[in-house]
Amino acid sequence: MGLVMGTAAALPGADAWAAGPPSPYAFAADAPSVEGSLSTADAERLAQGATYRSSLPVEGAFYYRLELDATSTAYVAVTAVPPPGTTVSATEGMRVSVQDGNSHSCSIDTVSIGTDRSPRPLTALGARDASRAGARCEKAGVYYVVVERIHREESAPDDWDLEIATVSEPRLDQAGETNAPEVWDSASPAPVTGEARRRPGGLGFATAASVGQGAWRDDLLPGETLFYAVPVDWGQQLHATAELSSSGGGDGVVARALTLSLYNPVRGYVDGGGALYDGRQREAGLRALPPVAHPNRYAVADRVSGMRFAGSYYLVVHLSEQVADKFGDGPFGMTLRVRVSGVPKNGPGYAGESDPRGVFAVTGRGGGTVAGGDAVGGDGGGAAGGGDTAMKLLAVGGLGGGTVLLAVLGVWVGVGRRRVGAGG
Repeated sequence: MGLVMGTAAALPGADAWAAGPPSPYAFAADAPSVEGSLSTADAERLAQGATYRSSLPVEGAFYYRLELDATSTAYVAVTAVPPPGTTVSATEGMRVSVQDGNSHSCSIDTVSIGTDRSPRPLTALGARDASRAGARCEKAGVYYVVVERIHREESAPDDWDLEIATVSEPRLDQAGETNAPEVWDSASPAPVTGEARRRPGGLGFATAASVGQGAWRDDLLPGETLFYAVPVDWGQQLHATAELSSSGGGDGVVARALTLSLYNPVRGYVDGGGALYDGRQREAGLRALPPVAHPNRYAVADRVSGMRFAGSYYLVVHLSEQVADKFGDGPFGMTLRVRVSGVPKNGPGYAGESDPRGVFAVTGRGGGTVAGGDAVGGDGGGAAGGGDTAMKLLAVGGLGGGTVLLAVLGVWVGVGRRRVGAGG
């Protein structure tokens, strides 16, 4: 279907908002529902390689059960979606941990809304890492995923919808390097130039629009979050920026208006950047990232350890709902510039297949990359999105991201996050 680029005046804007805020998230189609339990005795099992729907009340820690072998690394990504238009505080968020039968934590990941208090999808990752010899959580057996809200007295009592996605990574077929690289090419690459091609973003991980190297544009409404999937192979580096266009009207400054976050193929947070907005064009970008390599997992910093496997990496762009207060309901033009540098290398060699299959394979070496930089998503990525801003407003009304603390242009712009590995 052909796409027509309209102006802000030609799109629904305020009329669309009058019908309700934009849909915050597109959940995986046909994902079965699972209910979190307040007791481990009643915890429902999460199968490896599956995606589920659930919900998270404001009070209590909720348990889900994993049954793991002794050699595979298990990842459990939990995306929480506050209801559109709900009131949230800066420190409100979610904590996800994986525990063994003795309540020892294999991992803890905490994410919060951040200073702009703009409700958006929040993703935290739990893991049982079997690649570390002598780790506390290396044994086969039953483990528990624990999900809990971080809330304040003034927090809205509404439940948050959850999407839970599990991935199993097999062990290597032979022992490899166990030290993260200390040096890599961190020089800024040549900028991506040329006319930006229209590419509507997806509204969730499962519907992320697949893109390759190039410049891509879409329109953002205040409060909206868009998802893009970029295939990155072993040995390659990813560079990305998101630019918010000038508004042509309005007045004032939104301290944390645009955020760009990067998640890896298992939806683990890697890096993020942000920008204030004063009506003039502004850009948010990622810091220098290392080439994708298996030993990166042994690093402490997220932006290194997160680049641990090939596959579809997710660029997530959010526009604060506070932008509407000072610059109107939009939509606002957004241009995503993506560069993937480096020659693909052979992977480390796994002793089996991931579950779901193909998560750590790049399209083109098991999927295919379309000429001109347009990438086709594999099992670990999402289907390409479709439709312009007006179409998204009309078509997805029934469909139900975290960054580090970061100073951009002298303003605190990060979503709060704290990750702790506990020998897992």
